[in-house]
Amino acid sequence: MKLRPLSAGLFGALVALVGPDHLPFGGLPVMVGKANADESGKQGGTAGRAPSVPMARDPSAAVAEEYESARRVGTREAFELFIARHGDDPLAEQARAELKQLAR
Repeated sequence: MKLRPLSAGLFGALVALVGPDHLPFGGLPVMVGKANADESGKQGGTAGRAPSVPMARDPSAAVAEEYESARRVGTREAFELFIARHGDDPLAEQARAELKQLAR
């Protein structure tokens, strides 16, 4: 039995299983190395980098847009849906008034 080809084959299979993200001898994991490389390019802050999470949208602007959408549609169902979703908003009073106008 030949030991050399068998051990070389086992070594090759082991290397294939470990993959390219293995730890080099005495080194850091690949992602840590990449993160450190990204950090080394910075000079005192995150200037020039886009935020990872977009800024939160103003809730009152979203409610106002929904109210305008209900007005454009102009149906009883649209105003009732707006009131159901935003019953405590000041625009809900206007929606109720428009709903009464539709009933006439």
